[in-house]
Amino acid sequence: MTSKTIKERPGAKARPAEIVREYGPFPGVNDIAGVTHDGQRVWAATGARLVAFDPASGEPTRTLDCACDAGTAFDGTYLYQIAEARIDKIDPATGDVVASIPAPGSGSDSGLTWAEGSLWVGQYRDRKIHQVDPKTGAIQRTIESNRFVTGVTWVDGELWHGTWEGDESEIRRIDPKSGAVIERLEMPHGVGVSGMESDGADLFYCGGGKSGKVRAVRRPKAASNSARKA
Repeated sequence: MTSKTIKERPGAKARPAEIVREYGPFPGVNDIAGVTHDGQRVWAATGARLVAFDPASGEPTRTLDCACDAGTAFDGTYLYQIAEARIDKIDPATGDVVASIPAPGSGSDSGLTWAEGSLWVGQYRDRKIHQVDPKTGAIQRTIESNRFVTGVTWVDGELWHGTWEGDESEIRRIDPKSGAVIERLEMPHGVGVSGMESDGADLFYCGGGKSGKVRAVRRPKAASNSARKA
């Protein structure tokens, strides 16, 4: 396992985040934690159930009753969900938990995404991102941040993560090899990013914590060269 400290690259771009749409609050939902995208629907973790909605209409289409208090991910077949000190592998067709592994932060975990055959787990107050073996939970790599880490996502070989401290929140692109901060999208004051996931193209779907909302944020055009997700 290697550890890298995130630094801001000289000349790293900072720009206002372009929020293109807001979804919710949804009925009975007071908090949004993890967010993922399965190619058609957006899934949002709300504490006691996963809510899937159509990003075109904003209408909820499915719910799964399960513990879901932090990050959510999708590997093309299964959902992965942080629930306290574990990560559950869930069959989205039935809602059944088919496997579980220990979460690396033992309950202090935040964001979650799938890329390159691994789970990537954000650690909020520990300011870390772990690459985790999805079968065993073993940590394969660690990247350290100088900001609290919320959501995590990969797209087109780019690693992005959310930050949220007080009333300030950003979406950051970092170099996955050096850990340097390359680009920062600044959310409006008071608008936070809890979980986040790319749609594989030019949007990030971002959980808004206690607002109960999910926000679609434009991925900068300079970074959008294809619709292939890492």
